[in-house]
Amino acid sequence: MNFEEKAIKEAKLKPIEEIRKGLKLKDDEFIPYGHLMGKVDLKVMDRLKDKKDGKLILVTAITPTPSGEGKTTISIALSDGLHRLNKNVVCALREPSLGPVLGMKGGATGGGKVQVMPREEINLHFTGDFHAITTAHNFLSAAIDNHLHYGNELDLNKDRIVWPRTLDVNDRALRTISTKYRNDGFIITAASEMMAILGLSSDLLDLKERLGNILIGYNNKGEEVYAKALNVSDALTMILREAIKPNLVQTLENTPVLIHGGPFANIAHGCNSIIATKLALKLADYTVTEAGFGAELGAEKFLNIKTRRINQTPDAIVIVATIRALKYHGFVDEGKDSIVALKEGLSNIERHVNNIKQYNVPYIIAINHFADDKKEEVETLIEWANKNNHPISFVDGFLKGSEGSIDLAEKVVKLTNREKEEFKYIYDLKDDLYTKVKKIARKMYGADDVVYSANAKAILDELNKNYSHLPVCIAKTPLSFSNDTKKRGSIYPFDLAISDARISRGAGFVVVLTKGIITMPGLPKIPNAEKITINPDGTINERL
Repeated sequence: MNFEEKAIKEAKLKPIEEIRKGLKLKDDEFIPYGHLMGKVDLKVMDRLKDKKDGKLILVTAITPTPSGEGKTTISIALSDGLHRLNKNVVCALREPSLGPVLGMKGGATGGGKVQVMPREEINLHFTGDFHAITTAHNFLSAAIDNHLHYGNELDLNKDRIVWPRTLDVNDRALRTISTKYRNDGFIITAASEMMAILGLSSDLLDLKERLGNILIGYNNKGEEVYAKALNVSDALTMILREAIKPNLVQTLENTPVLIHGGPFANIAHGCNSIIATKLALKLADYTVTEAGFGAELGAEKFLNIKTRRINQTPDAIVIVATIRALKYHGFVDEGKDSIVALKEGLSNIERHVNNIKQYNVPYIIAINHFADDKKEEVETLIEWANKNNHPISFVDGFLKGSEGSIDLAEKVVKLTNREKEEFKYIYDLKDDLYTKVKKIARKMYGADDVVYSANAKAILDELNKNYSHLPVCIAKTPLSFSNDTKKRGSIYPFDLAISDARISRGAGFVVVLTKGIITMPGLPKIPNAEKITINPDGTINERL
């Protein structure tokens, strides 16, 4: 039995009904799914609409590395730490996608003594939200082809249909396909506009309106055609009527966790649903939530897109890093001395810190501490933080649970008790699309300029006529500030290359795709699925 399995066995999980009662949710506001998870009915939002919101804490990270940084682990550790301090806290996380679970990344429920339970269910099918989104998305695809089959009354141009198909599996062979009716292709479910719509809808009626507003393509006159023209908005909403309800689970230490929505931050907006976040803000004095990948991706989209939807900005931001990740950004794997590599790798977190400072929100650096971190490395990092006035905390949640995250929790409470200053957006919604992209590219990525392919420029010129007022969602590799996945650290000149653009009209933003971005990942040579073994009783040995 490994350390994590031992931590799970020793945990004293409560029936989900007890967690529900602890949040003062009424009987008719909760739908249990077995003993350890359930859904919260949206009617609770009406009851709590006049209740004051709690504090909002956003967890983000440095640029991802092969060894991982532990954003979810720190989010759970911080939540457990606040719980240990007798604070009323709810953690709000995204749902894991099966693509990465079976592919390269593995699960997304934390690790060691800071995990969300039941981890196998959460990492696999959970309450079926991803399947519902996949089904709704593909039903719309089928409805489009059915319309073409029966005479095409809407005069759709089959070469300008922009709605693809989707699947929650990494499958590069499906990136482009040809059907009887049109050239098509698959994207992964986490990149589906329906995932974004679910994440950004405020209630069932808002969901229905957004689904109807999806741009499915253009007619032969060049005019936009929306999903509502097919008369399937109610059917799509019906498919998603349970999926829109947030899922309630718990940590190993019984801290309540709402897990809902799962858009990727490299090809979507990378945050859990606004319904779950707003619910958490009503139920608790402290809400801990995360944004995917590095701060220039998930946090940027959280701060420029999501905050505008929830009318709330963070009271504090936590930037997660590990010493091994910082050394990786300093090229320790190429033979550099560990201290030299650490010092050079600090350029990455320095840029992320400077990025966050632009929003005028207090921050703290959280170091996901490993037992093999050397004393000299720790001292070097502390010296750097003190010299540059960066608040910092070393978190031992993985090995010690909430006991190892008390320092971070106490420091975060102090940050949130500061008088809130005026939040500063990176761009104004009045800016045109080109200006918004350039501001993000320069202020968040450190790009010298932005260059567009002829295709991207033609599309953006057209989108600027009717959609310039919308926020932009830049799809970019998470492995670098630039388009180049091999560019580590931070300090290097580059122009951000844009290859494509599209309107996510139902979600309410314009997607701008950088050169090389892929919306349907492939499996690695040895996928994570090969490491999973299952026992006769249904338990899984390999950590998800």
